[in-house]
Amino acid sequence: MANYLDFEKPIESIENDIESAKARGDVAAVEILHKDLKKEVKKLFGGLSDYQKLQLARHPDRPYALDYIRLIMQDAQEIHGDRTFRDDAAIICYLGWIDGQKSVVIGEQKGRGTKHKIKRNFGMPHPEGYRKALRAVKLAEKFNIPVLMLIDTPGAYPGLGAEERGQSEAIARNLFELSGIKVPLVSIVIGEGGSGGALAIGVADRLAMMHYSVFSVISPEGCSAILWNDPSKVEQATKALKITSEDLKRSSLVDDVIDEPLIGAHRDKEAAAVALKNYYLDSVKELTALSKEELLNRRYEKLMALGSFNE
Repeated sequence: MANYLDFEKPIESIENDIESAKARGDVAAVEILHKDLKKEVKKLFGGLSDYQKLQLARHPDRPYALDYIRLIMQDAQEIHGDRTFRDDAAIICYLGWIDGQKSVVIGEQKGRGTKHKIKRNFGMPHPEGYRKALRAVKLAEKFNIPVLMLIDTPGAYPGLGAEERGQSEAIARNLFELSGIKVPLVSIVIGEGGSGGALAIGVADRLAMMHYSVFSVISPEGCSAILWNDPSKVEQATKALKITSEDLKRSSLVDDVIDEPLIGAHRDKEAAAVALKNYYLDSVKELTALSKEELLNRRYEKLMALGSFNE
């Protein structure tokens, strides 16, 4: 059963009417209602607020990393464990093929349903998750395989055990190591990119965002609590943080925004997967044409340009 956000209720109403008309066999009504649905989608999604885009980024039906892997990857074999402590299920790593291109895909996985959310720790990786991701990237580098990283996390897990095992060191190590990896790296925010938990797999030659994704240094809830001590100001915090794909592209903090279906990736996962796959393959084609030296120099220049501004 589909989940509808509050602002999606008009769409839910029309879609229910369509199902009723189909059950009655009223073909004419179905055609009219489909036209009404298109108009309503265009009206609603043509003027979304930043907070509504945040809601879409967190939508429970939005495709997660494992959904994309299953849709775009062939002969996928999972890579387990960090060879130090354990296998963190909040980060998944796969080796396989994407339309004939051998690839390693790394993703942050939130999980659906209580059992899987607990298993995946709600998409909040422990340090061993980031160390597993780095191990997979090193494996890709050894065999000259490009890497696709899918960002979708509220943030790195802040629990006592994670801190005891070096959460901040694991994130910092990934930032350092990924900057010097000698194969093409493509990173895409597919939902929620939260703070260092996202940055740990966000150092790449191409950093892109799905249209209805967000990328932030802190959650709007955390921001409203710290700045105003008022959880009711989440919408105000969302707007002030400039966390949408359009805002970040405008600030040159991400390279590209990937178009997804107007109604959202959660309503057409296959189309969203095709858009993501095509962006990755186009990026790899361009990046593999560069020498290793050119690749590293461009990545260095890209990283050093972050945060620059003119007054």
